[in-house]
Amino acid sequence: MKPDRLLDLFCELAHIESPSRHEAVMAKRCKAELEGLGFTVRFDDSAERTGSDTGNLIAFRAGSAAGAVALCGHMDTVRPCKGIEPVVEDGVIRSAGGTILSADDKAGVAAILEGVRSLIEAGETLPDVHVVLTTCEEMHLLGAGALDTSFLPEGTPCYVLDADGDPGTIINQAPCHCTFTATFRGKSAHAGVEPERGVSALAMAAQAVCHMPLGRISAHTTSNVGVIECDGATNVVPGTCWLSGECRSTSLERARAERSAMDEAMRSAAAQAGGSVDIEWRTDYLPVSYASDHPLVEGVIRAARAAGLRPRLAASGGGADANILAGRGVSAITLATGMANYHSCDEYITVDNLNGCARLVEQLVLEARE
Repeated sequence: MKPDRLLDLFCELAHIESPSRHEAVMAKRCKAELEGLGFTVRFDDSAERTGSDTGNLIAFRAGSAAGAVALCGHMDTVRPCKGIEPVVEDGVIRSAGGTILSADDKAGVAAILEGVRSLIEAGETLPDVHVVLTTCEEMHLLGAGALDTSFLPEGTPCYVLDADGDPGTIINQAPCHCTFTATFRGKSAHAGVEPERGVSALAMAAQAVCHMPLGRISAHTTSNVGVIECDGATNVVPGTCWLSGECRSTSLERARAERSAMDEAMRSAAAQAGGSVDIEWRTDYLPVSYASDHPLVEGVIRAARAAGLRPRLAASGGGADANILAGRGVSAITLATGMANYHSCDEYITVDNLNGCARLVEQLVLEARE
């Protein structure tokens, strides 16, 4: 692994503007890198379902040893990501201006590319290597949701490089994610002339929110309402109001309980006000849970130690592509890359952690040899 080359590659990828649904330029650059390493690269037809300008990138390099491994990251970022300028100071990489850094997930992507490259250059005997780079991960894992995973041989370990924390951190618990959109309906009226004739849909929604369990419900269960919206003007009692929110938990049973509580709060508020509400719930992805002695976890622990890292198990409050993949029977688990303060303009990653992530990739590939 060459630290200078890795740093240059990460900074180059960070410069590429690739918000969700606009990953084509990033995909083209990754395709060129992988083809230069002897991978066969293709793009799936997921763009039709995700709305992206490219499909998920799927690459394969046949090995000379028995075994197989899959390395996964995502190509999209949150905003603001226009004009990202990485700056390295005192061993820390940050953005120079009012943008994210995009270590989420370009640190993971860069580590995958450099880790594989270094093994090939060293002449190591390698197993079959699959690389999957998804689109629209930041939009409730849309790219992974549209991915046909049948190309992966059964039992292939799939490592998703996409979590905060020092490299060596293993996300052995990640939550399910349930989202809702609710439409409250009351009756419009002039707010100054005849407000008595109106039934405020906004008041219903507000009452519902006030009676919902929100925030951190327990150690690994949360719920939130993020959007409330009405048509109309200040002089109109709003007849329609839209509300959307979510709940998460590492326990599917607990998530369903929170979903029921939120649902009941909305239906009760509408009924008490003499209005109505239509609620649409969606389960975006299921929880992931691996015991500490699961073979997949034990393999990562061995790889982390071989890379000079300290293995550590952790639960996450966020989902990743591993949630989707594991739900389809893939042996997928999320690993930390070293990114910090992601989804904010204070995002950063240390050079040491970037290097550690690439070393981990090397050892994960070698661990997959049979």
